[in-house]
Parts: sequence; C-alpha cells; structure tokens
Amino acid sequence: MLLPGFSLLAHASAIEPLQMANQLSGQMLYHTVTLSLSEEPVRSSAQLSLLAQHTLDAPLGPLDMLLICAPTPLPYALPAKLNEWLRSHQGRGVAIGGLAGGTEVLARCGLLEGYRATLPWQRFDAFVQAYPQVTLSQQLFEIDRDRLTCAGGTAAMDMMLTLISQHHGQRLAEQVSEQFVCDRIRLADERQHVPLRNRLGHAPQSLVDAVTLMEANIEEPLSTLELAEHLGISRRQLERLFKKYLQAVPSRYYLDLRLQEARKQLRESDRPVGDIALITGFSSGAHFSTAYRNHFGITPREERLG
Repeated sequence: MLLPGFSLLAHASAIEPLQMANQLSGQMLYHTVTLSLSEEPVRSSAQLSLLAQHTLDAPLGPLDMLLICAPTPLPYALPAKLNEWLRSHQGRGVAIGGLAGGTEVLARCGLLEGYRATLPWQRFDAFVQAYPQVTLSQQLFEIDRDRLTCAGGTAAMDMMLTLISQHHGQRLAEQVSEQFVCDRIRLADERQHVPLRNRLGHAPQSLVDAVTLMEANIEEPLSTLELAEHLGISRRQLERLFKKYLQAVPSRYYLDLRLQEARKQLRESDRPVGDIALITGFSSGAHFSTAYRNHFGITPREERLG
C-alpha cells in the first residue's frame, strides 16, 4: 500500500528481493500487488509517481502480508476508509507491517498496541510521546508475531531477506542478497545508527564530548578518571551526567560501546577472535569471551558460527 510522499527506496527495497527470489528459484514464491487510495498515480517523496495496480475497493482475495509504505513524518490525516480497511485485516491471519512512516500509520490505527515496533530514528522522541502503548525499538527492523516494522530505506531489504530466509531457507536469501551486491544480511538485533547529538538530545556538551572520546578510544579504553580529566570536570560530575542522561555508569556504557563494535567486527570481518578482542580493548581472549557472553548470551565464537 503506497501513501503519498512514500519513499521509492523503501518501496523498492521491500519489493525487489521478493521478485528476485522468484527469479532465482524458478518458482512463483511471492505474488505482489501494489495498492493506493485512488486510481490516480501516487507521488513519492522524490516527486516521481507510480500507478498502483489496484485501489482499496478491489476484490483481492485473501492476503498473507500487508505492508504500508508512507512518508516520515506523516504530514496528513489518514482517510477513514484506510483506517477501516487496515483494521479489517486484524486477526485474520494477515501479517501487517509498516515501512518507514508506515509504522506511524499502523500506530494511528491502533494496530501496534502491545507490540514491539521501530521506525526511522528521527521520529523516536515524537513516537514515544504519541504512542506510549507501543514498545519502541531502535533496531533496523522488528518482526513481532504478526507485525513487521522497519526503519525504511535499505532496512526494508534486510527485513525482507530475513523473511525469505525464514520461508525458503538461508541459502536463497544469501543468493538474493548477492544479486543486489549486499555484503551481508543485517540482522534484526542491529541498531540504527543514530547521530551522537540526536542520541543525547539536550544533554550538556561535556557528556557529548565524553561519549565522543569513548568512541574514539575503543582499542585503548580510557578510565573514568581519565575521561573526567580530559573534560576538565570531576569524576563524580561525569558519573552524574551518565546516570541522568544515559541511565548507566560511564564504565558500563563504555563496555557496551566496545562490545557493540566487537559484534560488528565478528559479523562483518574475517579477523581472528583474538585480534578482535585486542582492537576492542580486552587484554585477553578469556576476558573478552566472558564479557561478550554476559552481554549477548553467546560467546564470540558462537556469534561467528551463527
């Protein structure tokens, strides 16, 4: 379902993997239909228009999955007929999802209450305030029971590749990914990259500087005292800032940064596990493995095998 102002990138990233899966398998694994609110072409955010195959009134027969592709932020009220049509699919075995601003469409229609969902990071704060009944995730995409949401853009491709893997096997998903020259399929548990200033909101500049220092010193971590001295504040002041704005002590936040970088290296590179331990600031492989297992629930070697 395309709504005015939709992203061409998100739309293509969702549709193309399904078509490629059909092509590579030599079977009609997926049959896609594009819908719109009226018979007029739907203008995208790039001011290019697409003519959908059907309107909401078309007799489509049973659907397996329904995805809403919409702009973010959503700059207009939703027609009552769209709300009614979407809600009519609830509880009928249809997986309902939102691409980019499509998440806000589903939330407005009350279709995400009690679910985990995500959307583009620029809308996190506004979404939390508007829809407290939805559990907001900062991940690239979320598949929670019969609800699918993603950050839009190329995250839509990762979500669809994950679905292809679930439906028809990992090898087919990898073959589709290779056709689009994707180095790898990003997993659902990977967070969106949110610019530091946006992550910290209205936090004092000293906290922004502290996190910047941490991110620049992953291989040789600084102590909390060293960070405070670099910033010209006391250790206690620094700890108060982290507790107030990040709900963590500096050392715990720093460890999370290092482990996130380690996970990225394990998934995206062929470096030996021992080398990854060293470049993420761990003095020994045993210390690294213990910290990694405590944080993610699996060891570094299990992460790589997975």
